[in-house]
Amino acid sequence: MSDRMLLGGVEAGGTKFLCGVANEDGVILDQVRIPTTTPDETLGAASAFFDRAATAHGPLSALAIGSFGPLSLRQTSANYGSITSTPKAGWSDIDLLGHFRRRLDVPMALDTDVNCAAVGELLFGGGRGLDTFCYVTIGTGIGVGLLIGGVPHGGANHPEAGHIRLPRAVGDQAFEGICPFHGDCLEGLACGPAMLARWGAPAEELPAHHPAWAIEADYIAGLCATLTYIVRPDRIIIGGGVMQQANMYEQVRRALTDKLADYDASVRDLDMSVYVAAPTAGASAGLTGALAIAHRTITRQWPMHWAIGAQQSSVSTLAKVS
Repeated sequence: MSDRMLLGGVEAGGTKFLCGVANEDGVILDQVRIPTTTPDETLGAASAFFDRAATAHGPLSALAIGSFGPLSLRQTSANYGSITSTPKAGWSDIDLLGHFRRRLDVPMALDTDVNCAAVGELLFGGGRGLDTFCYVTIGTGIGVGLLIGGVPHGGANHPEAGHIRLPRAVGDQAFEGICPFHGDCLEGLACGPAMLARWGAPAEELPAHHPAWAIEADYIAGLCATLTYIVRPDRIIIGGGVMQQANMYEQVRRALTDKLADYDASVRDLDMSVYVAAPTAGASAGLTGALAIAHRTITRQWPMHWAIGAQQSSVSTLAKVS
């Protein structure tokens, strides 16, 4: 392994792009936070960052991108590497991978932001030592990443479990949902903007005793029950802004226990206190996961030698590009 291995990673989110360059040990040498505005502005700023990083640290060996979606990930598809029919205004049909390929002549990989965060949890958080687990984010949208056999699962394309249909929670029959494609799918009913639309206040302003939280826990538990019976994961890790409410994890665990209804001894014996868990890999798990995927793109192995916390190097910089 060359001492000059430099890895690039992008965590492309609906509100920000986090770009970083790391060495072979996972130590981030440089990083930048870019607000997600228009594709031209945001992707241009990301490319400029990697140009500057190459001047300062040397050329990249590989680049991996973890992005919001939906994405086209089947390599035989005409639009492979593109963001497709996303609710994010102005970002549909954007050739994300093509943009970077036109500017960087290095091996590249593209996956979902939630799969990259799941890889971050595999290396540094609650996914360590697990064969199969789910990473769920409940925030601006709802996304689910799957690690099966220790690698991100894609299949014909990536999962979109945030858009499944679930039975309506008690007391929530009237709300139509906000998903522009499905109306009252899970994301349309339970993401942060759906809570704002239904209750007239953002989730973080709703008091702990508000009826919103029982409804929210019901929908999240419904997702967990579906994942439990279809994926049979070792753990379900749930993050995102909506989960910051006090006692939310306990409410989800109780609701999930009720939904599973003592069916199947292997499920009945689950310890819910560890089966439904909060993320522990840190706020930059998506970027860390992207950098690890870049490493695997070259070496075909996960960088299990990376030290926990190495990504928090004191030489890292965090800047805002306008």
